[in-house]
Amino acid sequence: MLDKSQVTCWVVSDGKAGMENPCLGLAEKLGLTPIVKRVRVRSPWRQLSPFLRAGLRWAFSAKGDPIGPPWPDLLIASGRQSLAAALYARRATMGWGAKRTVTVYIQNPVIDPSRFDLVVVPRHDLLTGPNIMTTRGSLHRVTPELLRGEAEKLRPQVAHLPSPRFAVLIGGSNAVYQLTPREMLPLAMRLHALAKTTGGSLLVTPSRRTGRENLAVLQAGLQDVPAYIWDGTGANPYFGMLGLADAVIVTCDSVNLASEACSTGKPVYVVDLPGGSDKFRRFHQAMRDDGLTRPFDGTLENWNYTPLDDMAQVADRVERLMRGRAASNL
Repeated sequence: MLDKSQVTCWVVSDGKAGMENPCLGLAEKLGLTPIVKRVRVRSPWRQLSPFLRAGLRWAFSAKGDPIGPPWPDLLIASGRQSLAAALYARRATMGWGAKRTVTVYIQNPVIDPSRFDLVVVPRHDLLTGPNIMTTRGSLHRVTPELLRGEAEKLRPQVAHLPSPRFAVLIGGSNAVYQLTPREMLPLAMRLHALAKTTGGSLLVTPSRRTGRENLAVLQAGLQDVPAYIWDGTGANPYFGMLGLADAVIVTCDSVNLASEACSTGKPVYVVDLPGGSDKFRRFHQAMRDDGLTRPFDGTLENWNYTPLDDMAQVADRVERLMRGRAASNL
């Protein structure tokens, strides 16, 4: 039996929420309290990662957290800058008599996955192998307990807004999708019509990628319907919105946003945007085929599905790896 009170765990990333949160969510699902390491990799490893694997002990800048012994029992990493740390830890603990660190990498590492104990990737990456675990969506920190707690915090601020309430998760332009005022204007009009026809209200949270111009268009378009639009100050009430919503509307540019929305078990409508890629198209098609999402065209339907919960299966696989490591170190 694995004594989790004795297990040490690192979460390693460059500090970006999209990279760090899946790692934290996995650690939390395992019942562990991790040490968070936010790393900075210096030249030439920064430019050549993960292909330059020599001299990894010198790869880390003093601007980030230190990477070195004593090594943890479990290291969970995500993001390109974290690759050097995962590779260094595994290499350093593979020798005779060493207390081997189990390394879990979340994302496609681009290099041979066998360099890690486990690689966790979404199925739309089309990556397979004996130590690769595929998930339907991205890993995240959303749990029913988190949503209930955050909903209670937000409730007093939106108690005056009528039901049904629609959480609206707005992303922004990225490498493959485009969200400009030209796209935001018709979206704002559809959201306005939804609030009018249902008699309900909108709980809107933009992201860092949304931009001021898009946010201004959205605010102007929703000014005469019941709406709470987060203005970017203070803590983002995102989880509270998910907890209070009767349905969720999310732009298509983020696998993370869509995955978190589908963990609620509530109807999830996806807003299409210009652009896309084969990977995104595979993801959204699979979510529709699995009955989790439907396109947002301004109309409403109601349907049920089993909430998306890839985290439990990943945590079970990691726990088995940890038990195997503990047995080998006896």
